Amino acid sequence: MLVVPVHCLEDNYAYLIVDEVTKDAAVVDPVWPEKVLEEAKRRGAVVSKVLTTHRHWDHAGGNNGIRKLVPDIKVYGGTKDSVEGCTDPLKDGDEFPLSENVNIKALHTPCHTKGHISYYVTSSDGETPAVFTGDTLFVAGCGKFFEGSAEDMYYSLLEKLASLPAPTRVFCGHEYTVQNLKFALTVEPHNGAMKSKLAWAEEQRKKNLPTVPSTIAQELDINPFMRVNLQPLKIATGRNSPIEVMAEVRRMKDNFK
Repeated sequence: MLVVPVHCLEDNYAYLIVDEVTKDAAVVDPVWPEKVLEEAKRRGAVVSKVLTTHRHWDHAGGNNGIRKLVPDIKVYGGTKDSVEGCTDPLKDGDEFPLSENVNIKALHTPCHTKGHISYYVTSSDGETPAVFTGDTLFVAGCGKFFEGSAEDMYYSLLEKLASLPAPTRVFCGHEYTVQNLKFALTVEPHNGAMKSKLAWAEEQRKKNLPTVPSTIAQELDINPFMRVNLQPLKIATGRNSPIEVMAEVRRMKDNFK
């Protein structure tokens, strides 16, 4: 299972997912359809599915365009999200094959939008799984609470995504890592994992290289929004319950410059 990040717009990532044996492929959030399809062509892959994480234009805005370019393509998206060009609505737990070797499972991860879907992708050969988290989980951050609450984000991050196997690779929707880690260190200034990750991320960006993927295990170490159960976050926010901590960390991040 090959995953290729495709840079779009200013800081968005679309992704090409390819079964390297069969060359069946899916694309995640192809806001620039031509660029993603060109990458697929270059790798000899045949794209048959679009996996839309949520309805915002910078993620779903290429769906109708790719349907014109690939007439029989299936476009997946959350049932609660009114995704542009959607042909196959998904609810939490729905599964479907990309190929005979690769399986895709829809995880409902609401808050940024009500119907946001993350896609958990596994292969039959036991390769490390991947999850495509759109604007719910970023490297060292999370999306704004546009259509949900701190409770919703807690559910999406700490109950849904954190329950995936620790080595699961995390492919998010934007290149926000450096700024996220700079904020994270204002919350936990002595967190060595955050410091190391920031130094690495800054080097990656100097070379114009992506900072994805992360892993679920790594996010539990460096992401303040996934650490709201822990004492350092409670001390930093002056809050006790994880939901209150989540809300306060989001407020702090929104005001961070």
